[in-house]
Amino acid sequence: MLRISDQITIEDWELTEQFIRASGPGGQNVNKVSTAVELRFEAERSPNLPQPVKTRLRKLAGRRWTKDGAVVIQVDDTRSQARNRDLARERLAELIEKATHKPKRRIPTKPTLGSKKRRLQAKKQRGEVKSLRGKVDPEN
Repeated sequence: MLRISDQITIEDWELTEQFIRASGPGGQNVNKVSTAVELRFEAERSPNLPQPVKTRLRKLAGRRWTKDGAVVIQVDDTRSQARNRDLARERLAELIEKATHKPKRRIPTKPTLGSKKRRLQAKKQRGEVKSLRGKVDPEN
């Protein structure tokens, strides 16, 4: 069982782990031992996640979200299978924790009178500079 918060816990039946061979360094060991872990969490079918959290999780997961509504996390950071397994669970918990926080709604503000005046003054000055760039008349 994976505990995310006081309200949200993920049961073991919702998680499936598959061990695969890792790429990268490891010498001859890398060809023999399946140390990389692929953790799959059936998020869409999970009874423990509220719908708004699922929606935010889908957005946060990005490419890790599959068509059938699962989150797939791959970890091959270390040469230890147990450590990779722990890292995958930590990352999943982090992702779900992030999805539980409702983002603050942005309230659009209007520009102040002073900022409007400063903008118009700057435009006027720029216009004057450009108008003085004309050709010089040799007669004057």
